[in-house]
Amino acid sequence: MRRILLYFLLLLAGPWPLYAQKVLSIKLDATINPATADFIHRAITVAQKEGSTCLLIHLNTPGGLLKSTRVIVSDILESPIPVVVYVAPGGAHAGSAGVFITMAAHIAAMAPGTNIGAAHPVSAQGQMDTIMSTKATNDAIAFIKSIAAKRGRNAEWAAQAVRNSVSLTESEALEYNVINLIASNEQELLNNIDGKSITVSSGTVALKTKNASVRSLDMGLGEKILNILSDPNVAYILFLLGLYGLIFELYSPGAIFPGVIGGICIILAFYTMHTLPVNYAGLALIVFGVILFLLEIKIVSHGLLGIGGVISLLLGSMMLIRTDEAWSIGSLSWSVIITAVAVTSLFFLFVVGMGLKAQRAKPALGLEAMIGEIGQSLSELNPAGTVRMHGEIWRAISASGLIPEGKKVVVTGFLNFTLQVEAYNEPST
Repeated sequence: MRRILLYFLLLLAGPWPLYAQKVLSIKLDATINPATADFIHRAITVAQKEGSTCLLIHLNTPGGLLKSTRVIVSDILESPIPVVVYVAPGGAHAGSAGVFITMAAHIAAMAPGTNIGAAHPVSAQGQMDTIMSTKATNDAIAFIKSIAAKRGRNAEWAAQAVRNSVSLTESEALEYNVINLIASNEQELLNNIDGKSITVSSGTVALKTKNASVRSLDMGLGEKILNILSDPNVAYILFLLGLYGLIFELYSPGAIFPGVIGGICIILAFYTMHTLPVNYAGLALIVFGVILFLLEIKIVSHGLLGIGGVISLLLGSMMLIRTDEAWSIGSLSWSVIITAVAVTSLFFLFVVGMGLKAQRAKPALGLEAMIGEIGQSLSELNPAGTVRMHGEIWRAISASGLIPEGKKVVVTGFLNFTLQVEAYNEPST
């Protein structure tokens, strides 16, 4: 009887823990880049392995790289579990690439005081030429219309967001069938989507989110580092610092520290550039510009090599990011470019130049400073004798035959504190 009663009590209490669902939640408050694409891909995988009823993405982004956006959209469209994109908190923005990600979600929601839109492609350094702009715009329109059609959302508005950079508030987005609902907070969102049937790549599933436990997943250390390095400005600065370090090491072998730091910066820069739409012609121009600066130091060109270095470095910096592969965030800042070009020019033309001149300058102290100096023989040099140099008496050996007493001599070398001299011939007038 007790056993039957125990089973009865377990049956009454059992459905809640047995059928309690989990929701995996992540926050994406960053630009769209390879790091954020990897983070979302990992989150979908973790949510599937943990048996979560859905993945909830809190989105706040100004945009990012087109290639990374395509990867994220593909992951969401092919996700075996429902993906809910929630533009939050208040004041958040799903701009540029964020529009594509929001419309690709199985359920799209926004918090009060948020907006979505302005997805027109722009170049990495400003406005593209007409042909390139038309090509990029048409490609983005086709991309977002296919996403809208897949999710049954407003494809016409989506096209306008790309073509004319239009934006909507959360209320307008709901009215124009861009999102599914407005929710003031996460719990309200989960309560409102409970019971909805969602079609995913593996079939149709029903969301059970009303009493679900929510677990947060954060970016890993590697993803955080890559997120920072994915900024083109950081990659650009690292590349220049790496060049400086390696050049210092080449000019001062054995210094070690500049070479180690330079090598690390170069490796990090190339790793970052591998994830960005880098124009290798621009990269080559930057390297060529630095070479011209070095040649200006070594060769007398009356400033022509230096001017060429400045032009090459400036053009290479402008071309470094391919304009047909990026949206507004995948760009180099003009302030960074101008500052870097100015600092690099001054660094090579003045700092390094003065350092090399100092290395080539005649020593001011010691026996080396005596070479080329003029003195007078105090005794006959045949070949040995004594000479007066700078008011001091030195032992000397003639390297040019007999030198009479009282003749002017010039120092040509030294050996064991004995000067080697030759007869000094007065310059003809």
